[in-house]
Amino acid sequence: MKVLGIIPARAGSKRVPQKNLRLLGGKPLVEWAIEAAICSPSINRLVVSSDDAEILKIARVYCEVTPIRRPAKLSTDASPAIDYVRHSLKKVESERPDRFDAIAIVQPSSPLTISDDIDGTIELLETSGADTAVSIVEVAHDLHPAKFKIMQGDRLLPYYEQEQGRMAAHELPKVYVRNCSVYATRRYVIEQGRIIGDDCRGHVMPRERSIDINDELDLAFAEFLQSRAGTGAVR
Repeated sequence: MKVLGIIPARAGSKRVPQKNLRLLGGKPLVEWAIEAAICSPSINRLVVSSDDAEILKIARVYCEVTPIRRPAKLSTDASPAIDYVRHSLKKVESERPDRFDAIAIVQPSSPLTISDDIDGTIELLETSGADTAVSIVEVAHDLHPAKFKIMQGDRLLPYYEQEQGRMAAHELPKVYVRNCSVYATRRYVIEQGRIIGDDCRGHVMPRERSIDINDELDLAFAEFLQSRAGTGAVR
C-alpha cells in the first residue's frame, strides 16, 4: 500500500495564534510532526501543506519533505480538511508518475505523537481492510459519558443516562475518543469527498502522547509532559 503523508499546517489559529510555529522543547510544533513522520517507514512520501511562508521554509530544511503552498481559499477557518487533502494529492501526482493508495494525515497540534503511532494506525488500515483507521485514546474515568450532567437551575440531571451507582472505573465500560493525531484513509474515501469512511478502526495511543493543542493550557501541559519525558523519550 502506497501512502502519502500530509502534515496540514495553515497560518491561522484563533485560540493559539501562530499555533503551528509555537515552540515546544525549542522546536516549532510543525517540526515535531515532520520529524515523527519522516521516521515512519509506512509513509512513502511526505508533504507539508501550508499557506504560511515560515512553515514552508521549515519544511524545505528536510530533504524528505515536499512543501506545498496551500491557496488562501483552502486555508480559512471554514475550509474543510478534504479540500487540502485533495489539493495535496493532485499536486503531488501531477508532478510525478505516482499514484497513492491511501493518505495519512499527521497533525502538528499533536506534537508528542511518535512514528510508532503513525505506523500503527497505517498498519491497522492495511491489515483490517477498513476504509479508515484513526488514532484514539481511552477517555479518562472522570470524563466518562455516564457521568455527564446537565443543569436545570441548580439541579443536576443525567445528560446521557443514569449512573445507576456506577462510580468506580471498573464498573464502567471503556470509552474512546479520536485524539486528532493520525488519520489514515484509503484513496476511494477521499474521492468520495470524505476523510473518514463508514468502516473506521481505532489505534489506541497512550494518554501521555495524546495531547491535542487547542489552547494555551494544552500547550503548557505539553511542555510539562515533554520536559518530564525528555527529548529522547518523546522521539
